[in-house]
Formats: sequence, C-alpha cells, structure tokens
Amino acid sequence: MKWGDDMPTPTMEDYIEEIYLLIDLKGYARVSDIAEELDVHPSSVTKMVQKLDKDDYLIYEKYRGLVLTDKGKKIGERLVFRHELLERFLEVIGVDPDKIYDDVEGIEHHLSWNSIDRIGDLVAYFKEKEQRVDDLRNVQKKNEQIKHT
Repeated sequence: MKWGDDMPTPTMEDYIEEIYLLIDLKGYARVSDIAEELDVHPSSVTKMVQKLDKDDYLIYEKYRGLVLTDKGKKIGERLVFRHELLERFLEVIGVDPDKIYDDVEGIEHHLSWNSIDRIGDLVAYFKEKEQRVDDLRNVQKKNEQIKHT
C-alpha cells in the first residue's frame, strides 16, 4: 500500500489505531472508550473525531457513535500491523519485555514505511531460522561479558 500526501498526523494515527482496535475488539468505538484508552478528555476525542470525519477516515454521528470508512479501516489495519511488527522486532533483538511497549510508542511515528518494510524483512529473516536468533543472543551475551570486565 502506497501512502499519499494526505497522510494522518501522528496524533491522528493514534486515534485511528485505537478506534480500529476498539471496533475489532468490541464491534464499536465510543468517545468515552477512546478517551479512556488514550488517557485524554472526551472533549479532545470529540474534536479529533470531528476532524477525522471531515478528512474521511470515519463517519461520526453525535450521540450515535462512529464507523471507520474504507480509508480509515485500511490505515487502521496498517497502523496495527506497524505496531505489532515493531513489538516483534524489539523482541527478536532482545529488548527487555517491560520496555517494548513504551519503545514502540516512542518510535512508531518516526520511521518511514520503507524502514518498516525493511524491519519486516529482518524479522522474517530471524524467524525463518531460530538458530539466527540464538546466534544473536550469543553475540549479545558476549558483548555483555565484555562490558562487565
């Protein structure tokens, strides 16, 4: 999927991703649910949802809820894929599990889609043969020992 010039901002991406996840999980997304998940005020959600509606990412009807458009669904799906891929990547390279979520949140908006695709290739390369992951762990252990001598 090629991204056009009318791509959402990082904040818009966070909302689209969360709405996509809520709809996938519950079958719907309400302003209050989005506010709770993103830890923002409902009024902020309402403003953003109105903007996302105007930009054709979703259809919002006050007091009735919202639905992602085809454009919003495609982007939401891609954003969830990006997030999950980056989590897998950080797992493969040995990042401490308690750091992964925050690290993904910190980097996901700062990488090009070309970089995401190359990370996907690297994850596939490591997952193709578990020995590659084992070899990487051995290099990491050796480097840790060197640091502590």
